[in-house]
Amino acid sequence: MSKLVKAKGNMYSWVSHMWNPIIGCPHQCTYCYVRNFREQPKSLTLDTPFPDLGHGKKIFVGHLTDMFAYDVPDKWIISILETCKNYNNEYIFQTKNPYRAMFYYPHFPDKILFGTTIETNNDNLLKTHSSAPSVFDRAAYLRRLKDVFEIKTFLTIEPIMDFMLGNMIYLIQLANPDFINIGADSKNHHLPEPSSEKVNLLIAEIQKLGIEIREKTNLKRLLKRG
Repeated sequence: MSKLVKAKGNMYSWVSHMWNPIIGCPHQCTYCYVRNFREQPKSLTLDTPFPDLGHGKKIFVGHLTDMFAYDVPDKWIISILETCKNYNNEYIFQTKNPYRAMFYYPHFPDKILFGTTIETNNDNLLKTHSSAPSVFDRAAYLRRLKDVFEIKTFLTIEPIMDFMLGNMIYLIQLANPDFINIGADSKNHHLPEPSSEKVNLLIAEIQKLGIEIREKTNLKRLLKRG
């Protein structure tokens, strides 16, 4: 049985609980923190029965996977979304494939927050670390979720990798999220990281756009803060 657990560790501070009904993830990102404590199965598994989700929570659904990846069966996604609708909570979904997520709009619960991850604007660099869709597609279709379906959205830049400032700002403007999380690699994956100066320049440019920034605690190491 999948479990509803309280948020802890490096999770977003604004999330109260986590629920992961799908075991495994097809993207196989080299920096995935799940791989540090759990061997990924060869095939995806739906962990049932589903728990009682209660009410009044902010639940990150699928925090250990990407439930909108192409390998996830349609009936699994619909079953999870319809289950969420039975409980009065705010649900957070983060996917590297927001294009596919759009097709499940009729099944979305009322209170929903959608995000995507852009670790760098360099697709060639990203391909060496992940098999997920391109960062341009992620930004473009997150924007569609916001503009067409009027859904509140967020962008997560974590683990932040080296980037070209102008192109990165272009992707952020394209996505037009309601807020942005920024975080660094927490598990020593030896990723190509930007300098402290470059990250501060990125933060300054985002502030000029008037977009709220939520820095994760692991960013202190990269910025050499106390």
